[in-house]
Amino acid sequence: MQTSPKQKSILITGAGTGIGKDTAKSLLARGHKVYATTHHEAEVAPLQEALGSRAVVFKLDVTVPEDRAKIADLDIDVLINNAAQGESGSLAEIDLDKVRRLFEVNLFASLELAQIAIKPMIHRGGGTIIFISSVAGRIPLPFLMPYSMTKFALSAAAVGLRQEMKTLDKGIHVSVVEPGAYHTGFNQRLSDSRFEWMQHGSIFSQAQITQMKTDADRSFRWTEAKSTASIIKKIVSASEARRPRRRYVAPWPTALAVRLLRIFGV
Repeated sequence: MQTSPKQKSILITGAGTGIGKDTAKSLLARGHKVYATTHHEAEVAPLQEALGSRAVVFKLDVTVPEDRAKIADLDIDVLINNAAQGESGSLAEIDLDKVRRLFEVNLFASLELAQIAIKPMIHRGGGTIIFISSVAGRIPLPFLMPYSMTKFALSAAAVGLRQEMKTLDKGIHVSVVEPGAYHTGFNQRLSDSRFEWMQHGSIFSQAQITQMKTDADRSFRWTEAKSTASIIKKIVSASEARRPRRRYVAPWPTALAVRLLRIFGV
């Protein structure tokens, strides 16, 4: 087992699948104490089996106040706000209740968890808050904007909170991690969510909707990283760093593309 320079107590939301689960495995392998939380009670036992006895696994639905309150008495050095949902479709016609729900999960719940974690961290002399956003929070993506808007807001919140914590000067560090496309199934579900309702009475034609699906499937085949290793490395780095960076982006082609877009003011 590879041991990190300093063992930390780290809580991850949305650790049942994908990047969250892989992050938990990596942090456990490096000797950290990991609280791995998942959305549904039925997911707890399978996740515990997958992570092993050293992990502390429990249900934490980030939208439920009683569940969020569970973290208040835990000795947490690092909070990784990873839990998120996806919703896509045309902004001209999507049911705005879907968008409101998405903001509740992807933005407000993460901020509420951060607020709960920060005060105990201050009393213990410091800590780190990590928000898992998305490259979709930097680049507006047509027909994926319901999700993209929440991640724009989350990335902005992380940067603003980071500066506030610097002003406070109590040892609280805030970072935002912005993954590109990874082959975890999340992006496919995100993209497909629009087809559940745009098939019925959309202002876009059936031919246009069919083309959207064809284009999305082609994009996934060409752009999704098959392994989460590159983004897990970034999250682990942010978790272990004494002074983590403001932003972490992976995989490298995505990071390069974002940098070029910034240089050219796009």
